[in-house]
Amino acid sequence: MLYAILAYHVEDEILSWTPEEDAAVVARVLEVQAPLRASGHFGPAARLDETRKARTLRGPGAGMVLDGPFAETKEQLLGFHLMEFDTDDEAIAAARTLRQVNPTAVYEIRPVKLYVPADGFGRTASDG
Repeated sequence: MLYAILAYHVEDEILSWTPEEDAAVVARVLEVQAPLRASGHFGPAARLDETRKARTLRGPGAGMVLDGPFAETKEQLLGFHLMEFDTDDEAIAAARTLRQVNPTAVYEIRPVKLYVPADGFGRTASDG
């Protein structure tokens, strides 16, 4: 069975870290991940970009795009898709396509700032 382990933290605290502090945390994360990678248990992971960059698609028909990650308490995160697009509009269009087969779902569209493949950290194109 596969498990998704979602990491929650106080976003303002993370955003207050210097690049050196962030790099130190990343180094410690890599140390913890190493035995999981070696044993074959560790798969891809993603660090989401800031919540202020998130968009939520909800409502009837084509839906309405709202700024921010808005989920009602009756809704739970049940899965995610990783996709690559050049613009927010392309990503929103893809979410609308997914929504065609599940029109009652709510989709949060958020850029992924840092992608962590099983063999280490890699930066997205926007990070250089």
